[in-house]
Amino acid sequence: MRQMKKVVFGFLVLLTALGYSQYIVDTPQEVEDLKKLPQEKAYLSYTGPVVFSGEYLYYNFYCFNAQNSRRSATSRVGYVALVNDQGDYVLEQKIKLQRGLGQGDFFVTTEIPSGHYKLLAYTQWMKNNGLAQVFKGDLAIINPYLGDQSGLEIATDTMAITQMSPLPPESKSMDNSTLDLTLEKDVFGSREQVKLSLTNFKGELGAGAYTVKVAKRDVLNNAISTMNATAFATSYLNVPKQVDLQLGDSLFLPEQRGALLFGHVKHKETGLPGKDLPVVVSFPGTEFLLKFATTDANGNFYTYLRKDYKDAKTMIQVAENSDEYIVTLGRFNKLDASTLDFKKVPWSTAWADEVKTRSVQNQIENQFFTLKPDSLLLGDPIDPFDGGIPKIFALDDYTRFPTFQETLVEILNNAGYRSDGKGGEYIRIAQDFEKFNEAYNDYPAIVLFDGVFISDHATIKTFDARRIEKIRVVQDQFRLAGKDYQGMMAVETFEGDYYDEHQPNNGLKTAWTMPTPKKNYYKQTYTADGATAGRIPDYRTVLLWEPSVIVEGAGQDFSFFTSDVKGTFEVVLDGFTSYGKPIYLSKTLVVE
Repeated sequence: MRQMKKVVFGFLVLLTALGYSQYIVDTPQEVEDLKKLPQEKAYLSYTGPVVFSGEYLYYNFYCFNAQNSRRSATSRVGYVALVNDQGDYVLEQKIKLQRGLGQGDFFVTTEIPSGHYKLLAYTQWMKNNGLAQVFKGDLAIINPYLGDQSGLEIATDTMAITQMSPLPPESKSMDNSTLDLTLEKDVFGSREQVKLSLTNFKGELGAGAYTVKVAKRDVLNNAISTMNATAFATSYLNVPKQVDLQLGDSLFLPEQRGALLFGHVKHKETGLPGKDLPVVVSFPGTEFLLKFATTDANGNFYTYLRKDYKDAKTMIQVAENSDEYIVTLGRFNKLDASTLDFKKVPWSTAWADEVKTRSVQNQIENQFFTLKPDSLLLGDPIDPFDGGIPKIFALDDYTRFPTFQETLVEILNNAGYRSDGKGGEYIRIAQDFEKFNEAYNDYPAIVLFDGVFISDHATIKTFDARRIEKIRVVQDQFRLAGKDYQGMMAVETFEGDYYDEHQPNNGLKTAWTMPTPKKNYYKQTYTADGATAGRIPDYRTVLLWEPSVIVEGAGQDFSFFTSDVKGTFEVVLDGFTSYGKPIYLSKTLVVE
């Protein structure tokens, strides 16, 4: 007989919340402990700095320990925000960080007006030191589809226009003694293959994480200067190395074990905090995610989402069979961005043809988007039973019975309803005894319908069993938020819609922000004569985007194809060695 496994689901009881999104430091020991945790700083390598409506902006996120400039192991979640010149957040994305690295992108829609913007990159831990700790990158968006172009300052003086129309950059390298980029030649034709070599001259000293990109450079993109890795290292060298706080201060907690989900429970009638209550967080689906927490003396609960939850929908409810409580979900406060300094460059009317050409090319590219798809990288699979091997009952293999209760009685031989001695009922799953003298327990089972935790088992007794496809059962013992359970039962309906139709009396249903999915970006390829794609036009202005290149040995080789777009393209390597040394290399190639 297999070993009886007792699974303990982790939960957190943290500091007292203020407004549910920041925490009060109420003991001298907490002050000392938090000051020992290094502060962080972030760098964003991104495409642009001019992006049109109808284009994607791609970015790679670097998170560093502010004390030694090496990649941080503290935060597991990073954030990227697009902020307009009024300080308003246009969008905010959550990304998963692995060893201080994360990547993402966003599509610039036609609803975003032309103007000057900032890209902010940060972690929740960084927000304790304000905007000074946050990465701030310049970005201009051109939306030719809106009549209002007041977000751009238009220059009319001929001399000013001439002076502000820079030529594409020459090849340059800020450190090619450690790494170097090599092209086999400098001039290429349309749809021609380009081979690019990255060489590491310093072995371990050159090992690190880098972004490699090849993008069109012209008077539009060169109108705005952006920060590279070398400039970042200098500009953010003296940011605070630890969190600045005193006894009684409030702060944002670091997301050390994953995304932090938190909230508050109070009594419906009295409004008093729900103290020491078990709270269940369910992310529905076949690969459901179940998290438990316990409220503190002020009714606050906290839990980290370590696993790759598959659905943005969540249900949060008090685990007890009671409708006496109201559950609210906490939200992180945003930093005040109204004091940001925006670099506003006058735009020349002489660039109208360039704007028109690029807009037309974007429209054509988007028409063929489905033929050039990116692929999403699936996150790690979730084992909802934490190693337990479930017994599966596919109900179509048995005689069908009308209700869920009858199905348990007639088909499942190891689970059924029991009286709780208080006028109620619960489902119990039989123990899988390891020893003949093992103590018998009468704990209830964990029961889920389509991944939704069922707090009151009596409510599903008469559920229409004809809607049920299968039932998975494990007989392990679980301990959740200080409470023992005997076994777990996961019921799956054919439609998987229990979350949509069920409204908990003691909780809430809500959306939870999903991390931006990691992607394998589409790479255009051609045969020697460029005929692979037939007559499909190719107006890519970003020819290569490798967001996170990990260099460990002597180097790497890259291959990409030019497009139908003529002009000068910049080849850039931007990143940091494992020791935190910034590296920036740049070369140009011409497509004729």
